[in-house]
Amino acid sequence: MMDKIKGVILAGGLGKRLYPLTAAMNKHLLNIYNKPMVYYPIQTLVDAGIREILLVTGGNNAGDFLRLLGIGKEFGLKHIEYTYQRGEGGIADALRLAEDFADGGKIVVILGDNIIEKPIKKYVQKFVKQKQGARLLIKKVPDPERFGVVEFGDSKILKITEKPKKPKTDYIVTGIYMYDAKVFDIIKTLKPSKRGELEITDVNNRYIKRCQLYYDILPGFWTDSGTFDSLLRANNLVARRMARQ
Repeated sequence: MMDKIKGVILAGGLGKRLYPLTAAMNKHLLNIYNKPMVYYPIQTLVDAGIREILLVTGGNNAGDFLRLLGIGKEFGLKHIEYTYQRGEGGIADALRLAEDFADGGKIVVILGDNIIEKPIKKYVQKFVKQKQGARLLIKKVPDPERFGVVEFGDSKILKITEKPKKPKTDYIVTGIYMYDAKVFDIIKTLKPSKRGELEITDVNNRYIKRCQLYYDILPGFWTDSGTFDSLLRANNLVARRMARQ
């Protein structure tokens, strides 16, 4: 069953919050300790048993990914597919480009700046066994206002609010999403938010309305790497893990 599920890494955007580091380089090519940032989400998918991977990139440095990664031989892959997102239309807009690649099947999506400690294979296996719907990995964090914040009720997710000023919980949606093929139908009905983007939070809330959204709490450390503070945190977390090993 695992060989039928595909992985999508979203590594586009302009990385404005990391300027001037990103003036001449895509954010996802910056180093996290001893490896380029994009290596970590690729390894996460490979460790989960996923062998078909699409990388969505954008900006002026898209060719750098091909030069760095090639066909993915370093990760034991026979092939990596690439596609290009023009502009900054949001996470859901980038995911839209994966429809042909998904080919009607289930996908595991990970943001290219997400750094995690523990494997996600058992959660992917649970998702494979789902008949339909979506599955999210969530995490308790000290700064939930930066993310999509989860509200619970009866052990279910009732609502996800994007970057609220006063979060109702400390639990957020990490950048790891699992979707059935219906996700692309949902994206086609979305309207841009006030930020002018197609929001992945709107996608997740649609699954909630359908009573088809499931979740697991991600163990170990997790961080994004999209700000100077979180980039430093990611480097420190990986460095400490490497020292323990």
